[in-house]
Amino acid sequence: MSRWLQVPLYLGLIVAQGVYVVLFLKEVWHLVTHMTTLDETNIMLVVLGLIDVVMISNLLIMVIVGGYETFVSRLGVEGHPDQPEWLDHVNAGVLKVKLSMALISISSIHLLKTFINPDQYSEHAVMWQVIIHVAFLASALIMAWVDRLTTHTHPEHFHEPSGTPAKAHE
Repeated sequence: MSRWLQVPLYLGLIVAQGVYVVLFLKEVWHLVTHMTTLDETNIMLVVLGLIDVVMISNLLIMVIVGGYETFVSRLGVEGHPDQPEWLDHVNAGVLKVKLSMALISISSIHLLKTFINPDQYSEHAVMWQVIIHVAFLASALIMAWVDRLTTHTHPEHFHEPSGTPAKAHE
């Protein structure tokens, strides 16, 4: 029953997503009201900021839906047209890999924003952004590798009667 203690955590993440919706709308309003005064670089930076907010929101959805489904209770959306495609095969390992890929994407957006407008950052700050991004990449690769090792075993090798050849893995 202690798993139900996580429900307020997921509700808090839903509130945080609402905050991101307000931030997104504020940035869209800023873009629309200043489109004639912004140059191409600034428009690109605002759009990258919007993409960043959307990616963080997607990350929140993965954590909320995937985490609730994995650790609290089934959502009962099997066969529903709005069921996320990835939800039917989510587990803690898959969720970790998906989250790490989302973090890499978010980090990539931040690096792109830095490279587009490098004058606002010191060499030291750029170096640390690149190091952190590479650390995200390395950790994602390691998590994906560990997930593959632990979940992609071949159970047909363990359930075949002795002397019967195992089916080829598709």
